[in-house]
Amino acid sequence: MRRRVENWLHTIWSERTLASDLLLPLSWLVAGAGAWRAWRARRAHPARPPVPLVVIGNILVGGTGKTPVVIALCQALAARGWHPGVVSRGYGVRSGPRPRLARDGAQAERLGDEPALIARATGAPVAVHPRRPLAVAALLDAHPEVDVILSDDGLQHLAMARDVEIIVQDRRGTGNGRLLPAGPLREPVARLARADWIIDNDAAAPPRPGAIGMVLRPVRAEHLASGRSLAWSDWRREHAGLDCSAAAAIGQPRRFFDMLEQAGLRLIRTLPLPDHHDYRDDPLRALPSGPVLVTAKDAVKCAALGDPRLWAIHVEAVFSDPGWIDALDARLREAQNTLDAAGHAKR
Repeated sequence: MRRRVENWLHTIWSERTLASDLLLPLSWLVAGAGAWRAWRARRAHPARPPVPLVVIGNILVGGTGKTPVVIALCQALAARGWHPGVVSRGYGVRSGPRPRLARDGAQAERLGDEPALIARATGAPVAVHPRRPLAVAALLDAHPEVDVILSDDGLQHLAMARDVEIIVQDRRGTGNGRLLPAGPLREPVARLARADWIIDNDAAAPPRPGAIGMVLRPVRAEHLASGRSLAWSDWRREHAGLDCSAAAAIGQPRRFFDMLEQAGLRLIRTLPLPDHHDYRDDPLRALPSGPVLVTAKDAVKCAALGDPRLWAIHVEAVFSDPGWIDALDARLREAQNTLDAAGHAKR
């Protein structure tokens, strides 16, 4: 049911339909509330961490591919000498008064599926809490070596000061250009102009003007029951001729299925599930025998099923302009120099 409702909403949000027109008055209320929050945030002086902070977010409701960007940046910045840490809301977990740290256990039920994946994929320190300034403080207290923070989502979390904003889009672009609930936008289209970089996660088309294209490519398959890991090319050779299925509980499941098919795999069944599905009802049992491919985000939850058919597909982000990360590196070093000069030197 939830999936059907989501599909219906995305249908009416793709164009300016009558249903969208009828919802416009509510969108005006959303716009007013957003302007009020922004005004209050400007007066409240957002919390300023002592290290540079990068927000990776979106203005479109639903998943656009932020988490692969966070993972890629963690790895790229670490290769350039930084010690990145990550903060996140921790979607789907019950938060208490204190932030939760990955060092105390990187299970999805503790952190949420995306923070758990980031912690496992990068080894970077991770802290989660809906109030991200609290997560930032806990992260720096527990990991004083952290010298740059990446916020997985949080573009609209105005209580958190930031030095760089990266907005991730996908093939939906800005939909019909309207705010929720008449359209898919959390903020007006004009918000894109204030971003430092825009990443366009759309393998089917060139990046939009001013954006950096991103393509996700499979690089490794991990057998969840045994832990065996194979390079994607080796997995393809080993499983040539077998009927395969795929399941995905991400914002846009079709994107995962398309990636596998573009990589040369023939899928006999696909199972799209609601984003952040917890897998406790084991929907995979209805799929045919043969390998079942899932995303790395799903793997942190469905590995406990013990299903010998399951393979997690790990991906890498490939950017149309790899040099943008060098520009980000330079921007962060400038930001740290500014913080040091202003007396915000890290402990």
